[in-house]
Amino acid sequence: MLIALLGAGIPALVGAALDTGTGEPYEETRLYFGTDRTGGGPPVGKGEFMGFLEREITPAFPEGLTVHDGYGQWRGRDGKAVRETSYEVVLLYPEKDARERGVRIERIRRAYEDRFRQDSVARSDDKVSAAF
Repeated sequence: MLIALLGAGIPALVGAALDTGTGEPYEETRLYFGTDRTGGGPPVGKGEFMGFLEREITPAFPEGLTVHDGYGQWRGRDGKAVRETSYEVVLLYPEKDARERGVRIERIRRAYEDRFRQDSVARSDDKVSAAF
C-alpha cells in the first residue's frame, strides 16, 4: 500500500513489506539490544554480543538472521534521555510457527537482560510476505 505524506506529495511505504503477490506469510521480529549496563560498568562489547549471538540466538534461529549495528536512545525512568550503542537483530519465521518462535524470543530477551544487566530488550513484530 502506498500513501502520500500529508501536504508533501511524497510517497511513503507503510508496513514492513508491500504485498507483491509473491512469498509466504511470515512474521518479522526485531529485537533491540542496548549495551549500557544498569548500575554502571563497561558497556557490552562487540565480542560479548557476538558470543551471545552464537550461544543464544543462532541456535534458536539456525535458518538465519540479520544483525545491524545501531545507536539508540530512550527515556530512562528518571526522565532523562539515555543514548547508547545498540544491536538490532531481525528474525523471519513462518507465520504458522509464531507461537513456538515467540517462546524462543522471550527466552533470548530474558537471557540478555539477566546476563548483561539490562532494563529490557525491546521487541517489535510485523506480518510480512517472504520468499527465499
